[in-house]
Amino acid sequence: MTHTHEMPIEERLRHCGLRPTRQRVALAALLFAKGDRHLTVEELHEEAVTAGVPVSLATVYNTLHQFTEAGMIRVLAVESSKTYFDTNVSDHHHFFIEGENHVLDIPVSNIAIGNLPEPPEGMEIAHVDVIIRLRPRKG
Repeated sequence: MTHTHEMPIEERLRHCGLRPTRQRVALAALLFAKGDRHLTVEELHEEAVTAGVPVSLATVYNTLHQFTEAGMIRVLAVESSKTYFDTNVSDHHHFFIEGENHVLDIPVSNIAIGNLPEPPEGMEIAHVDVIIRLRPRKG
């Protein structure tokens, strides 16, 4: 079975139920070109502008949210002012380096989460996001 990340971008978009418009293809190509990573709307917009993709910040924002709804990426709300989009949709957790605003994956084998509450009737837990905040040691 072919994994979606091995498919051409146009095919991946169609597979996820999205029409492969020129802007979606261009943004997806930038987003997935460098393996697993964490990006804000602003960072992807800057990459698009640098790459000569004529796209507004609002379009990047809307496209990333469409990709999220389609299951291509996931949202990480690290702090209220910044939302990161993660190209790795597998279950994993994150370190956040305060001051640098840098997000790193935590190897999945290192964390076990237990004693989760029972979800309300008719609901299931989609995934659990653990964000461990780091800062340089003092002294």
